[in-house]
Amino acid sequence: MRIKDIAEAAGVSTATVSRVLSGKQNVRPEVKVKVLEIVKRMNYSPNRAARSLRSRKSSTIGLIVADIQNPFFASVTRAVEDVAQANDYSVILCNTDENPDKERMYLELMQDENAAGIILSPTGKLATHFPQELVDLGPMVVIDRKIADVSVDCVVIDNFNSARILTQHMLEHGYQRIAGLFGANSVTGKERLAGFKAALQGAGIAIDDTYVIEIPAREFEGHTAATRLLDLENPPDAILTSSGLLAAGAFKAIRDRELPVPNTIAFATFDESPWTTMIRPAITVIEQPTYAIGQTAAEMLLKRIADPARPTRQVVLSHKLIIRQSCGCRKT
Repeated sequence: MRIKDIAEAAGVSTATVSRVLSGKQNVRPEVKVKVLEIVKRMNYSPNRAARSLRSRKSSTIGLIVADIQNPFFASVTRAVEDVAQANDYSVILCNTDENPDKERMYLELMQDENAAGIILSPTGKLATHFPQELVDLGPMVVIDRKIADVSVDCVVIDNFNSARILTQHMLEHGYQRIAGLFGANSVTGKERLAGFKAALQGAGIAIDDTYVIEIPAREFEGHTAATRLLDLENPPDAILTSSGLLAAGAFKAIRDRELPVPNTIAFATFDESPWTTMIRPAITVIEQPTYAIGQTAAEMLLKRIADPARPTRQVVLSHKLIIRQSCGCRKT
């Protein structure tokens, strides 16, 4: 018998059940009565070891990311671990694959493990509807995706303007048929898509839905989508991707066709990685301060753990446009 079973039977969250069992007061009386009745009926007995853990200060931080294969999250993870280790904390790393069910499972795991705090890159579903009860779980910092209408610490970059700037750079080099590949399951991808569209509209270019593709941010998906674009009767003269994994797949599709870059097709992406400078031509990128995101988030979380009542903060870190040869210098 788990807290999750009690929560499902009562029609409430595991966080609410936990608050009832721990005797906290911020639960409606009728909800408390219902939960306790179900606890009694199911003969639920909280694990003694868990109760013992909850009586002591935890030295564990939970880090829940969308995709550990993404170099962005690998760098963020390294930074979080560095800060945690320097402050005598350990890190439990969880990977959601942008799956809300896995995300919920890991949030419950962090609660069961009595984590001192959580750093979370929320799935698209959670980012658009972030319930207050998650904030009530304890110290938390959200990274990579903005959260609206909920008071929670957050570390992000300006996804809209960074995508707009990258698209404008390509437009200024004379490209008119710019295709974009964007992550379909995250707020980040949608914000970058909005910035992409804003740049095209600002240049007076009609948005052709054929050139706009939202897909899971995977290398295979990037390859498949880019191949489809290159097979069009009127293929794009430039491709922009919203993440490093999509970029790797899309650029492989261009290489498979042996298309000269940037003479036949230009290319640009988000996320600096070793391959973007090792190949020729080197790739124009929006470089995100990945290590700084993880470092800032971890430092904010430790401050939140030390002072739960401190005002929440949203930190927006600066991106950097790195111009290389993959966009060329062609003029209309």
